[in-house]
Amino acid sequence: MRLDYQGLLPEVVGFLLLPRFSMMAFFSAVEPLRIANRITGRILFDWTLISEDGGPVTASNGMTLLADRAIGEVHQLPSLAVCSGFGPEDSLSRPLMAWLHRLDQAGCVLGGLDTGGFLLAEAGLLAGERVTLHWESLPAFQERFPGIETSDELFELGRRRFSCAGGTAAMDMALEVIARRHGSRLAVDVSEQLIHERIRTRSDQQRMSLARRLGIHNRRLVEAVSLMERHQQAPLSLEAVASRSGVSLRQLQRLFEQHLGTSPRAWYLNLRLERARHLLAETDSDVLSVGLSCGFSSGSTFARAFKARYGLSPREARRE
Repeated sequence: MRLDYQGLLPEVVGFLLLPRFSMMAFFSAVEPLRIANRITGRILFDWTLISEDGGPVTASNGMTLLADRAIGEVHQLPSLAVCSGFGPEDSLSRPLMAWLHRLDQAGCVLGGLDTGGFLLAEAGLLAGERVTLHWESLPAFQERFPGIETSDELFELGRRRFSCAGGTAAMDMALEVIARRHGSRLAVDVSEQLIHERIRTRSDQQRMSLARRLGIHNRRLVEAVSLMERHQQAPLSLEAVASRSGVSLRQLQRLFEQHLGTSPRAWYLNLRLERARHLLAETDSDVLSVGLSCGFSSGSTFARAFKARYGLSPREARRE
């Protein structure tokens, strides 16, 4: 969705649907455009659904949508949103990569919904850009593409690229585009039709606050968990976590047991193992690299801890 559109109306947005795409993100992007047309009584936006072969595409929820056109039939578009979900890199073929490059050269603004940024990065189309993805996929993206700047914002709208975290973040991005194109009053009216009580800005957090997510309100415990989440690749000692949270090690132990029902050591370990599980599923990094990036000192230490937690070795988990 380009910021500087000066062409004729309706403005056409292409949606490339890839197998197992996120239906929620797709509908969240399209519905604000439809409602803007209805409220104004004018066709401000139009959209076309594209698949690689022109055939129907099944989303991650099992529902199937019919495509309007195949990639070979589309040679120019103002903007294109790559809609994907689980395993986005599985869909990247040579014809698709070549097509994305042709669109880029023709001036199309390219973007990704949810994990769509993976395909654009694999195609070499995100150099020098800032991209956001769903919070669960960000670690895998950062591991795979360390040279690309990432953010945990709801969406990013640049001159030639755009991205959003998926889900309802696509709605906020579409509302921002409507506001910039046709005024904030229309964006507010569309938001109210969607029963979307507040248009979130790009800098709103993807995830709810730690206190709400964990159901805890002890400030020092929240800080301790936050420190653990931010330091998974190079874990802090529990003494350092306690000191930086403003409590003693014994107090830290009591807070975790009282409010979270576990020890700080076990909580920290589970955080890192959960990150490792996502990296095994979403990247092709070797097992040792995954373990090291999650703070384990060796492959054997990582394998033992992983199997104790999940009942499978890291290699078995990846195969499954």
